[in-house]
Amino acid sequence: MTAPATDRRIVDRQVGRNAQLFAQATGELGTPAERFPYVRILVSLIETAHPEWSQAPHKARQVAELAVTLSGGALDADEVADVVRVRDEERGLGAA
Repeated sequence: MTAPATDRRIVDRQVGRNAQLFAQATGELGTPAERFPYVRILVSLIETAHPEWSQAPHKARQVAELAVTLSGGALDADEVADVVRVRDEERGLGAA
């Protein structure tokens, strides 16, 4: 039996299907501590796919909303936005 077409739809072609599957699997992990390293990878994939967001005033929220959409709602937007801000601070980009 094949999955319905809605389950196979690519949410963001720039990020891609593999990142979408990765986001869904990451959302299935039990705790924020377990998800943290995988959310960092997902954020990196999104930032690479959308370099135009690097200087956006609401970058953390944009990346978080896309991550939540990619995960099918399994990830928490605030958790992802926090990871975006931490990555930016580590790279010396200041608060996003």
